[in-house]
Amino acid sequence: MQRFRRLRKNETIRSMMRETRLHPADLIYPIFVIEGENIKNPVDSMPGVYQYSIDRLNEIMDKVKASGISGVLLFGIPACKDEMGTQAYAKDGITQRAVSYIKKNYPEIYCIVDVCLCEYTSHGHCGVVRDGQIINDETLPLLCRMSVSLAEAGADMIAPSDMMDGRVEAIRDALDLNGFEGIPIMAYSAKFASAYYGPFRDAAHSAPGFGDRKSYQMDFANGQEAVREIASDIEEGADIVMVKPGLAYLDVLKEAALTFDMPLAVYNVSGEYSMVKAAAANGWIDERRIVTENLTAMKRAGAKIIITYHALDMAGWLEEERRK
Repeated sequence: MQRFRRLRKNETIRSMMRETRLHPADLIYPIFVIEGENIKNPVDSMPGVYQYSIDRLNEIMDKVKASGISGVLLFGIPACKDEMGTQAYAKDGITQRAVSYIKKNYPEIYCIVDVCLCEYTSHGHCGVVRDGQIINDETLPLLCRMSVSLAEAGADMIAPSDMMDGRVEAIRDALDLNGFEGIPIMAYSAKFASAYYGPFRDAAHSAPGFGDRKSYQMDFANGQEAVREIASDIEEGADIVMVKPGLAYLDVLKEAALTFDMPLAVYNVSGEYSMVKAAAANGWIDERRIVTENLTAMKRAGAKIIITYHALDMAGWLEEERRK
C-alpha cells in the first residue's frame, strides 16, 4: 500500500515536498496613469486599485519598491482621444511621461508598457476603424510608433496587447531600426475575448464604443488556435509570450508550457481580482488563502511571470511567511 499521507503529516514535511513556490520576483503590478494633477481616483469595480496622476505616482511606486516585486505594467489614460489614438505615440503623451518619471525616480523598478490603441481612441477599439471594421495592416505602423516612443521614454519592455496579426514582427523591426535591439517584447499571444475584462475597462476607460473585440481577440472556446498564435509570435520575435486571462485558461497555459521552451507570462485579470475581492468583503472566502492558491496554480501551470493586481498584497504575505 502506498501511504502518500506520510509526506503530508505536518507543515515541515509538506514544505519540504512542495513542488511550486511563489516569490515576489514572479509578480508584476499593473498601474493606471491618468492625465491631470493631484489625482488618485478609486476604481469602484476594483477595490484597492486607483488611477494616479504622475504627480502622485510616488504613492504607489514607493509601495512597489518596498514590496520586492519585479516591476510594473503601465496603462495610460489620456485627456483627449481621437480616431487614430494619436496620444498613444505622442512624445509628450501621458504614458511616455509616466515612463520617464518612473525611470528617473525608480530606476531599479522594471517598467513594462502595454502597447495598444484602445485607451487612446475615441471609438475604444484596438486598431484603426473604417466602415465599422478594425483594419489590421493600417494599425501596425501606429503600434510601431507607439512602441518606439515608449522605448525612447525609457521603457524596459514593450507588451503589445492589441491582437493584430503580424504586430510582433512589425514592432521588433521598428525597435531594431531605431536602435532598441535590447528592448524585449512580451506579447499578449493568446488573449481571449473574455467577460473577465469588465472592471479593467472601468479602470482604463477603454470600453469599445460599438460592437465588441471578437474579430481580433480569440474565441474562448479554442485551445489549439492559442498554440498557433503563440507559435506565430515566437517566430516573429517575441521574447516572452502570454496567456490572458489566467484562471479559466490554465489548460492553455499548461499546454504552452509543455509545447514551447519559452518564458511564459499569465495575466490574472481584473474580473478574477474583483470576484475575489467581492467574495472576501462578504466574508465568503479567505482572501489570503484564495489568492495564494490562485497564483500558485498559475505558476504550477508554467508561468514564469504573473501579472496581478494582488501583487503587493501577495508580496506582503510572502514576507510574513518568510519571517516566521
